[in-house]
Amino acid sequence: MRALNYLELESHIRGGMTTAAAQQRKALATTDVDVVTTPWKAGNPVQSLGTAFAGMGYFEEFDVVHCNLVGPGSVAVARHAKRQDIPLVLHAHFTAEDFAESYRGSSTVAPALKPYLRWFYSQADLVLCPSEYTKGVLESYPVTAPIEPVTNGVDIESLQGHEALREETRERFDLDGTVVFAVGEVIERKGLTTFCETAKRTEYDFAWFGPYETGPQASAVTKRWTQNPPENVRFTGFVDDKRAAFGAGDVYMFPAKVENQGIAVLEAMATGKAIVVRDIPVFEEFLTDEHDCLKCDSTAEFVDALERLDADPDLRDRLGENARESVEEHTLDRVGDRLADLYQTLLDDSGTASGNREGESL
Repeated sequence: MRALNYLELESHIRGGMTTAAAQQRKALATTDVDVVTTPWKAGNPVQSLGTAFAGMGYFEEFDVVHCNLVGPGSVAVARHAKRQDIPLVLHAHFTAEDFAESYRGSSTVAPALKPYLRWFYSQADLVLCPSEYTKGVLESYPVTAPIEPVTNGVDIESLQGHEALREETRERFDLDGTVVFAVGEVIERKGLTTFCETAKRTEYDFAWFGPYETGPQASAVTKRWTQNPPENVRFTGFVDDKRAAFGAGDVYMFPAKVENQGIAVLEAMATGKAIVVRDIPVFEEFLTDEHDCLKCDSTAEFVDALERLDADPDLRDRLGENARESVEEHTLDRVGDRLADLYQTLLDDSGTASGNREGESL
């Protein structure tokens, strides 16, 4: 079987979507699925006009289409799949709900996304999403295509050796003692204000490892906190090795208001960190309060949780070890097997034998 795993504008975007697509491909490498990452015969849509006019086709050959974004390139690929009766998988990495409170104007735009996402996802033979929570959101739009939750998974191998980066990273960012940390893009939807307000009420060092906007697309909240952070908060910006964050930090704090899963949470679990999260529905699926994390509803509760963990190293160790065991359900070999099974089921249901298809001319 040959599957297209397509992330539109891959070299121009960042964040969990790029990590998720990379992990899908790594997971599928453990299966019998042959993965191609571009739909275009000549590698991009413009140069592929030449191959189309030469009679060699515009699109590459594949048996299953799996798109990870919702832009015009993905729309074109989806239309091609429908015309050629190629099973179409659309991956819902974001919703209108989690687009809000991200960038300047995103909360205004978010409601208008719903009808577009409903239309786009409903074209699919199968919609994949990271969690049961996200499935419920999509069904409420309503997306009419079948929806299956599939974990984003965690690349445990990519985190190996994080301990060795501890002292170097702490020295680089002037961190000491119990370090409370977060990983990912710095936006309000991920709990930026709660992170900073919690820091102001404690004496611990806080570090948020991840990029943040500084130009006109940055929200007022992001600008306010990153340009004038509390004295004990470090915004590191982009770090080229995520292991540095997990090496330097002791307690992973993630006060996100809305989340479809949270790859960085899974990574924190894999590194055995004590985890403190906001008590939102998605975390009910893979985190249990007092077993492998602490869940909080307010800034005061986050402060109390951090003080408990600082005062009780045994609790911190127990939560971290239990988290490491819980994340075994999200390994990439399981993700690969699940994706391969879903692809094969779609092929079987379509009555099409697995085999490369001819590229389509314009």
